[in-house]
Amino acid sequence: MSSLEQQVGALEALYERALAKGKKRFVTESGRADGKKLNQEQLAAHGLAYLATETNAARQLLEWAGACGKTEAAIASAYVGELVRGLRGGLDLGPCETVSLQALGIQEGDLKETILQDDVQAYAEEHSSPQAYVGIATAARDGDAGSLGLNRDEDGEMLEEIRAQFKRFVDSEVIPKAQEIHQKDILIPMSLVEQMSELGVFGLTIPEEYDGLGMSKVAMCVVTEELSRGYIGVGSLGTRAEIAAELILGGGTDEQKKHWLPKIAAGEILPTAVFTEPNTGSDLAHLGTRATKQDDGSYRVHGQKTWITHAVRADLMTLLARTDPNEPGYKGLSMFLAPKTRLDPAPGEPEFVDSGLEGTEIEVLGYRGMKEYELSFDDFEVPAGALLGGEEGAGFKQLMRTFESARIQTAARGVGVAQAALDDALLYAMERVQFGRPIFEFPRVARKIGRMVARIQAARQLTFFSARQKDSEKRCDLEAGMAKLLATRAAWEGADANVQIHGGNGFAIEYLASRLLVDARVLSIFEGANEIQAHVVARRLLES
Repeated sequence: MSSLEQQVGALEALYERALAKGKKRFVTESGRADGKKLNQEQLAAHGLAYLATETNAARQLLEWAGACGKTEAAIASAYVGELVRGLRGGLDLGPCETVSLQALGIQEGDLKETILQDDVQAYAEEHSSPQAYVGIATAARDGDAGSLGLNRDEDGEMLEEIRAQFKRFVDSEVIPKAQEIHQKDILIPMSLVEQMSELGVFGLTIPEEYDGLGMSKVAMCVVTEELSRGYIGVGSLGTRAEIAAELILGGGTDEQKKHWLPKIAAGEILPTAVFTEPNTGSDLAHLGTRATKQDDGSYRVHGQKTWITHAVRADLMTLLARTDPNEPGYKGLSMFLAPKTRLDPAPGEPEFVDSGLEGTEIEVLGYRGMKEYELSFDDFEVPAGALLGGEEGAGFKQLMRTFESARIQTAARGVGVAQAALDDALLYAMERVQFGRPIFEFPRVARKIGRMVARIQAARQLTFFSARQKDSEKRCDLEAGMAKLLATRAAWEGADANVQIHGGNGFAIEYLASRLLVDARVLSIFEGANEIQAHVVARRLLES
């Protein structure tokens, strides 16, 4: 067994102890997690989720390094080694939040028998030293930040070709426009949307029988990462198509599939997800928007929705509403495929023209280019035949089927933003001269860059793993949730480090670093805030 394998084995042994203690603490005799205890002791429960996430990432890095080469081994050893060294001080749950291993029930004896073994600690100290990270940064500067690891896929060569194709597109078409879109707070040009459509972005994973490309979720991750490296708004355009297609494929009637899926795949239809409400957030069981059935089979919708992305340009709303007012929980919810009029208005022109639908823009710090809206429905008509699957009360169950893909895709967006921050940091550190030499030559700058490389690869490999699970038709809500937790953190930490490397220039609006910072910040909020995500992961771990 190699030393890196020993490191990962020690981590896994520690995690198994924490999980066993967690089950004794949180799981009832029926095998279900005690919801009340989980809420009362969220720090411990969420700490278990993060420990599982980091341990899983370590395992994926080990397998990635074993299938690749020397650089990959150095990156994996640094990431795992730093994790092993740092765990005694506790787990980082996010800004201003840590939790000790003792809170998870881990005692000194557990540590001594796992990660505090002398040879484990010695290897960790050597391979996650400042010098090791500087070496990783130097390799990245010279063009070797480790492979993507796509050689582990049967279609790895094709995936590499897809990545190269989208890299060319992003470098030539997206990056030159991204700063202007952000700074002027304008919609992504339709010319870009049309080019993405021609490249197959919107039909990437839609089956060929519905005119899609029928590709894998790993391919989706490769494409999403590259697009998000150029601009998060461009990378996120495909999310709306992905969610709509998953909803229709999983719950739609044959007629709905034949009507909508080819149009989505071709980019003729731009969907938007209309789920969240002002006072509910992630608490979908308490949605108040009502859809009342009419004698002709149509529905009339009343209520408010918020944080609706790309609402003006959308032709189709996947709309979640309550059809049974006597059922206050999930069972009263239904999903609709609600058409609306697409507009691309000039300043001052109406943005919504459908009867019974009004919208107010929500101004945001970053994640621009599609714009966010609060929508008001007042007797808005949804035509007969728009009820997804023709079944009332199935909306939440239908939506749940999309969560895995949506979170995998969000993780890929996080990796893309983190990669953009790394690219920007490397370029600036080599060009910026202080005290007679490039700031890359200062160890703290290079060490930051080396750590960015390691965090990106950990997030990327965990994201690919979750996508491979999905492609194997295995349940992967756990893996998708972990990937989302790790990749959104990698994006934020990388963007923040990039600003620090830029110094005062990083705080200037004209510099890319400031945009990446505000773009990265939203990733840990949407598609299930990371606190919610950690709670879901913890429950799944305890009940497994």
